[in-house]
Amino acid sequence: MSTYPLEIVTPDRKFFEGDVELTIVRTAEGDVGVMYNHEALVAPIKIGAIKVKRDGQVRVAACGGGFITVEEEGTTTIITDSAEWEDEIDVDRAKAALERAKARLKENKEIDVVRARASMDRAMNR
Repeated sequence: MSTYPLEIVTPDRKFFEGDVELTIVRTAEGDVGVMYNHEALVAPIKIGAIKVKRDGQVRVAACGGGFITVEEEGTTTIITDSAEWEDEIDVDRAKAALERAKARLKENKEIDVVRARASMDRAMNR
């Protein structure tokens, strides 16, 4: 299977860089799979999973939303607020964040509902 270069960047680090066979991200229009020789693309990505297939193995990362660009020559770049491989996730911390977000929404006081829902979405994704 042909490969292409993928780079995933967060504000604090280069999360991933290497040649891959397939990348799947959740965009505003639905899931998009990128393979070698994909057409040029720029799309916002939603909070969700990034699936990366490399050397026949699939790794999954939790993604905090951002953008994906695929250039004509195949180079793919994902710029995201946050990314964590599934084996890096602190499940107890994610569960606690989910409970805090649910509690904030339930209180229904003058909070930023959009922010609380985004926090809940990120926790659920993790």
